[in-house]
Amino acid sequence: MLTRRMVTASPFAQFQREMDGLFHGFFGANGSPSAGAFPALNVWETPEGYRVEAELPGLKLNELELVVHQRELTIKGEYKPAFGEQDTVHRRERPLGPFSRTVRFPADLDAGQARAELKDGVLSVALPRLASSQPRKIEIRSIE
Repeated sequence: MLTRRMVTASPFAQFQREMDGLFHGFFGANGSPSAGAFPALNVWETPEGYRVEAELPGLKLNELELVVHQRELTIKGEYKPAFGEQDTVHRRERPLGPFSRTVRFPADLDAGQARAELKDGVLSVALPRLASSQPRKIEIRSIE
């Protein structure tokens, strides 16, 4: 009689693999955030569409570019150093240079109705869905 044992990973081992994948995806080999993780974002859905908040401390409106195309929002900008070439930098933890972050949504966006504001280093973007992408309730009739 041939008996086969199915080897299954323990729940702890599965959890450890998932956490390892999460940290390796977010942090690069040197322990710093990966290029795709900046700026930090919060994204959520509302009945009308979507909202995005991005942390952009120190940037001004004229240093940012927002592009909405079909189902995507792209946030672009550049952090310039506050220190000069002759200065000695003892610690640099804030990012420098250009950045671009794109968020893809499950429905087409109404670019003409999108709104954005920058206040206290937080960019807030409201992105309504296209009217054709809005969910709608269908009335059910009884046939007798």
